[in-house]
Amino acid sequence: MKQYYIYIVTNKLNSVFYIGVTNNLIRRTYEHRNSLASGFTSKYKTTKLVYYEIFNDINEAIIREKQIKGGSRKKKLDLIEKVNPTYEDLYESII
Repeated sequence: MKQYYIYIVTNKLNSVFYIGVTNNLIRRTYEHRNSLASGFTSKYKTTKLVYYEIFNDINEAIIREKQIKGGSRKKKLDLIEKVNPTYEDLYESII
């Protein structure tokens, strides 16, 4: 069964968030960490994985991504801090 992920990456100062959806969290996080994705990611150096959710349905993942993106900064902070209060880089825990 295929899995899909919504994820949040941030920069070193935890001041900027990138929210995305992928079917390969390890590969996508690697791309962020190594600035292989152009645009927002490379401009703001969002290299640290601080949050993710797993879905079995791509449509549910996309809906959730849009929900998080549409929320306030406070809601994003609360979401991350609920499961990762120290903003630890979760990349090592998924590889």
